[in-house]
Order: sequence, then structure tokens, then C-alpha cells
Amino acid sequence: MLKLTNITKIFNASTVNEKVALNNISLTLNDGDFVTVIGGNGAGKSTMLNAVAGVWKPDAGRIVINETDITDMPEYIRAKFLGRVFQDPMMGTAADMQIEENLALAARRGKPRTLRWAISKKERETYREMLAQLDLGLEDRLTTKVGLLSGGQRQAVALLMATMNNPQLLLLDEHTAALDPKTAQKVLEITDKFVLEGHLTTLMVTHNMRDAITHGNRLIMMNAGKIIFDVSGEEKQKLTVETLLEQFSKASGTEFANDRALLG
Repeated sequence: MLKLTNITKIFNASTVNEKVALNNISLTLNDGDFVTVIGGNGAGKSTMLNAVAGVWKPDAGRIVINETDITDMPEYIRAKFLGRVFQDPMMGTAADMQIEENLALAARRGKPRTLRWAISKKERETYREMLAQLDLGLEDRLTTKVGLLSGGQRQAVALLMATMNNPQLLLLDEHTAALDPKTAQKVLEITDKFVLEGHLTTLMVTHNMRDAITHGNRLIMMNAGKIIFDVSGEEKQKLTVETLLEQFSKASGTEFANDRALLG
């Protein structure tokens, strides 16, 4: 479903501030894979997601989604293949629009516009049923502006918007990092539900080692722009934070230095 081949990205090339963010990485995700991505600050996690989303164009390499080469495809065009939830709950939704209006925008993504009432009675009932799945009481607040919701509620709505059209690839960029632990756990439960029910191929960057181990069927660890550890199946299920740290030290030759990940 996703294939990265020899992707390289260098920021500020040929200057004193040169930074090799992605160093010739290759990665293949099969249909339905739920891959968690862990690594220290500057490891290249978010840069890899941004390369797939089209925020950055790689300096070398190819990106293919479901046999379609999107390497040179503009971000707004490749968006039809993707669903994305950002770290900041204020992104991915329109704060001044109602919940039902945000959902209508997401439902119409990539579809032709017509001259008719914005939201039909049938659509409104569909949105109410979708929101009821979140178990947050939002199904009775369709006309509430999204900006008035809590961070967790807003992130749950953003997740619903990102998945409602069954994207070919779902990108989650530390989408629980700005939430308190209890709310983050709720959003992760909703994430698991949507990914499983929709059979969504998913790439989830997280700062939390326990979350990386607990969620998904596959885990990759990055360091200095490279993938240094890739584990799946039963081997992943047996992982602990301690063994993951051992693997990091063995593969990178250094100690893992990211308090957020260790204490998460």
C-alpha cells in the first residue's frame, strides 16, 4: 500500500546548518498494516510523514501509494489518497465552523460540488451516528462550533474526519502528544477502533514507547534519519520498554535520550 524507496531529505544543504533529516530510507507497508514509529528528537519521524503527505519533496528516492507514484504529486492532489491527524488539536479542523459543517467538508473531499443545500437531513443523521461511535456526547452537539470543544473532543472529530472516506493511507503525527494521559488513551482507543473496522493502512508517529509497543502490528524505530529497528507480529507483542531500549543501543551505538518517550 505504501512504498518508500531510497528517500533522502537534506535541509539547508551545503551550509553550516546542513541537516540530513532522511538518509536513504526504504520502507514498505502492506495493506492493513498499522505501523508505529518511535525515535528521539530529530530522528526523522515527522519528516518521513511530511514527505509522504507532500509537505516536503524528497531530494532523492520514490514514494508510491497503491502502485501510484506520488513523488512529484502536489500536496493538494495526493490528499485524496490520505487521511491525516496532526499533533496540534487546532489543526485539521475549522474552529469557526460547526461540527456537522466540518464533517460535511471531510465527506466532500475530492468530490464534485453541486448547487444544493449544504447538509441534507440524511447526511445529518449519518453524522450523528458517526459521532455516537466516539462515546463523547457529540452526537447531540452537531451545531456546536469545533473551536468550543476540548482538545480531546476536537482530536476525536479530526480523527473521524480523516477516516470517514476510507483513505488508502492514514497518517497520525503524534496525534495524542498534546493531550492529558486519560484523554490520550481515549483517542487511542478510538484510533484502534477506526483502523480495525476500516482495515486502514496506518503510519503512527508517537513519542510514547508504551503506546508504540501496545498499538499496531508493527513497530519501526528511527535514529539520525535512518530506520534502525523493524519488528512485527509475535516478536513485537513480546517487546517491553527495556528490550526496546536495548535494541536501540545495539542498533545505534548510543543511549536513547528522549525523556518524553521514556516517561510517557
